[in-house]
Amino acid sequence: MSTLLPFLTLDQTCEQADHWIREKLAQAGLHVVPTFDLQIARLAHPDCECPNHGTEQCSCQMVILLIYGDQEDPATLVIRGQDGKTWISLATPMETHSRQSLESSVRHMLVHHPLVSPLVDTTIAKS
Repeated sequence: MSTLLPFLTLDQTCEQADHWIREKLAQAGLHVVPTFDLQIARLAHPDCECPNHGTEQCSCQMVILLIYGDQEDPATLVIRGQDGKTWISLATPMETHSRQSLESSVRHMLVHHPLVSPLVDTTIAKS
């Protein structure tokens, strides 16, 4: 089981947030590997309706990034967006603490430096 509570909320599209996050993490020397993109996955299922918008109007997006630092185990960052708002979470298995340092660094980079990008809202959900 894992916890998936957003630690940052942005008033921007998921695509804008994804770009900003990847740039920020790369500048910090972290290696980012995208592993899932909801809109790409939806291409294989054109008749699957979005529960929020229907099939064609769907603005929902979810991107999952693996973030590698100096340790072997990556941190898993989940970027979820809908209707111009985006929520950022770290998917952390409750039974493991091996990535705690990396996850703390990622959270700190994204939360404490939002003014570097004009796209970032400073609305932060406490975790």
